Amino acid sequence: MNFFNAIAVGLKEIWANKFRSLLTMLGIILGVASLVAMSALVKGMENGMKEALIAIGGLEKVRVEEQDIPVWQQHLADQAVGTTMNDVHALLHSAPLITMVVPEMRTRSITMTRMGKSISPYNFIGTWPNAVELNQHVVAHGRMFNEIDDEMARNVCVIGTAVRNALFGSPEQIGREIIPIGEFVNINHQRFKIIGMFEHYESEQDKKVRELEKSKPPEAKTGPERSKGYGSSKSSSRGSSYIFDWKNNTIYIPLNTMWLRFRAASGTSGIGSGSFGRSSGSSSSSSSGSTAEFVPDPRLSTLSIKIADIDKMDEALQQAKNVMLHTHKGIEDFSFRTQENMSEGITSAIKNARMSGGIISAISLLVGGIGIMNIMLASITERVREIGIRKAIGATFFDVFTQILVESVVIAIIGGLAGLVASNMLVQLLVAMSPTENTPMITGESMMMAFAFSVGVGVVAGLFPAFKAAKLNPIQALRYE
Repeated sequence: MNFFNAIAVGLKEIWANKFRSLLTMLGIILGVASLVAMSALVKGMENGMKEALIAIGGLEKVRVEEQDIPVWQQHLADQAVGTTMNDVHALLHSAPLITMVVPEMRTRSITMTRMGKSISPYNFIGTWPNAVELNQHVVAHGRMFNEIDDEMARNVCVIGTAVRNALFGSPEQIGREIIPIGEFVNINHQRFKIIGMFEHYESEQDKKVRELEKSKPPEAKTGPERSKGYGSSKSSSRGSSYIFDWKNNTIYIPLNTMWLRFRAASGTSGIGSGSFGRSSGSSSSSSSGSTAEFVPDPRLSTLSIKIADIDKMDEALQQAKNVMLHTHKGIEDFSFRTQENMSEGITSAIKNARMSGGIISAISLLVGGIGIMNIMLASITERVREIGIRKAIGATFFDVFTQILVESVVIAIIGGLAGLVASNMLVQLLVAMSPTENTPMITGESMMMAFAFSVGVGVVAGLFPAFKAAKLNPIQALRYE
């Protein structure tokens, strides 16, 4: 019997016992469907996590943060100046593996008010214009402040949509989108002009929540629509959505403005008369609103750098460390915080999820394999005389072995194909049951792997029955009743 005849006989045997064969395939179908659906869910989770990682600058972004002076350098503590603009200029000129340097200044106890509404922003940042590029911001309306705004220390700001919602009202509340470009707000009693607004950032999950809320009829809504307004914490508790909320709550002002208007500390020197981190040619304008008895604090809150090549991360960080050790007079009061920790966390979480789902799917496929073995053993018992006749007229050990094994594999193949169809239906059901979660994504790789496993289970499950059938003695088989 050739291979194609064996397949034809296997199909006839399956068709002759349709219900029994269906029950046998059920384990394979469930195993394949669960494996593909699990892979799709994990892929959706992975996409959501990577989306958040990209939103905060990707793996190329590294933060330089202050740290405690090492014990062996405690005697130099009075010489430590922290991270300053000297570090910024040194990195720009002496670290070729670093393509971008972004200084940031933050301050606490800030109140932003407008027409009786007030907020206390926690993401109030003085920085350079290139912070937009490094932090993956997109200015949807107006413009980002430029180098001239920074040198002149102008009172201008670029805000996120959550800040807009808190001070001007959200689109859900008003019924239309407010674009407050050109409007003025007070920040600690200082008048600032809004010159730009970032686009609204949201994860795939948040977008689905919003669209689902919009699609509901008014009578189906149990309360006011959830606004992605300032200080919203509901979405922050779900996965990586807090990163997008953080970006929506951002307020950027020029670095010099932050330095002169909000970071001034009482002192006796007139350091505040020059432009911070820029040429001092605009000192008269940049010191507007400050006097000689105020000394702006020169320390940066954080310093972010962008690595030219992720494959040279270690080399670039060593280069940056050498440069900063020089500007810090050998005092190691700084550390580098990479995004690799978050990337490793994503990889670990995905690996654990895949392992857990894979074990469950493997158990389902194992049950399916046991079912195939059971049905093939039952089939052999029913066909003992048939096998005896075949062997009596010349069928070899290999002929019988191949026939039974092919029948087992045919059952597994049909079950695997049905499982792939069922997996698509299962994923659609999961989306319908939980429409606000990350969209599961079925990949060709997962489908091929699941199908290959189902075929493998068919082969393994058919080996013992095939070997048992091929070993039957033809004389005893013909006498079997």
